[in-house]
Amino acid sequence: MNELRIYLETLVPFTEREMEIFISLFSEIQLKKKDYFAKEGEFSSKLAFISNGVMRAFFRNKSGNEYNKTFFTPSNFVAAYSSIITKQKNLINIQCLTDCTLFVADFRQLTSHYNKYPKFESLARTMAEYKFAIKEKREIELVTLEATERYSIFKKEHPDLENIINQYHIASYLGITPTQLSRIRAKK
Repeated sequence: MNELRIYLETLVPFTEREMEIFISLFSEIQLKKKDYFAKEGEFSSKLAFISNGVMRAFFRNKSGNEYNKTFFTPSNFVAAYSSIITKQKNLINIQCLTDCTLFVADFRQLTSHYNKYPKFESLARTMAEYKFAIKEKREIELVTLEATERYSIFKKEHPDLENIINQYHIASYLGITPTQLSRIRAKK
């Protein structure tokens, strides 16, 4: 759990005791490629920190077509946030694209510590603000930038991901077809 500790130290100045308590809420699990961390239509209550591996958040339309919303890579938190916050069923799926090592905690157990440990709530707020900023940036890029520009941004933000996951996942994330992505890559 050293990766989790290092990541947390960059966000909130926990005391050693606070760090120990926060980390004690997490336990390590292993998921295989294609396993789901969260499924559409189910309720989620877990928050995870990715130690190793790559995951995707995606949704399906009524025709069954899948659209990748985001990728989760090491040293990031992952959750079906709308479900754990609203206590409603998941609208998205979160699936492993590779074998993954996660440190998982129950979100409600974590939030039950907010009053006693205000830095826990401060961390949650910081993470929510960060996730919101990333989401807003991505939404703007999807509607204002050409596919080649979105691909360039993807390469900068995820420099090694292209060598790890399938091209059709990247195309879906960029809002284009795999054929369009192949053309863009050929021009570069």
